[in-house]
This record gives sequence, C-alpha cells and structure tokens, in this order.
Amino acid sequence: MLGRSKNRVFGTAKVGDRGQIVIPQEARRFFGISPGDTLLILGNEASGLVVTKPEILNNLADEILGKEDGHDGH
Repeated sequence: MLGRSKNRVFGTAKVGDRGQIVIPQEARRFFGISPGDTLLILGNEASGLVVTKPEILNNLADEILGKEDGHDGH
C-alpha cells in the first residue's frame, strides 16, 4: 500500500470562510469519493495533513498484522 504507487498532484483547494475545501474533481473520481462519504483527516506539524478514507487504515492495519481477507492465519 504505502510506497507502492507514485504521488500525484490533483491541484489546489482554497479554504472557505467556514473551513471547507473542495476536493478537485479528478481526485474525487480517481479515489472514488462521492457526496456524503466520510473522510479521515490526519496530520502533524512536520508532515502536514493527510485526507483518506477510513477503510484505508483498516486495510493498512490488516497488512501490518498479516491478515488477509479477514483471516489471521490461526
């Protein structure tokens, strides 16, 4: 997952008065983001923000723990 694909620049997003941003259309299509979807916002001072779908962390946790298709190998 991490490090397996190249980074892409999808454009910029301006922060509105209410703190909202618009995710560029190409990025929404590429990542399958639809109106009403919930996105996870992570970050730190050094690296900035990461916006992702919550299930990405579930998949990453499964990969780290060696689980595949819901089975833990026991």
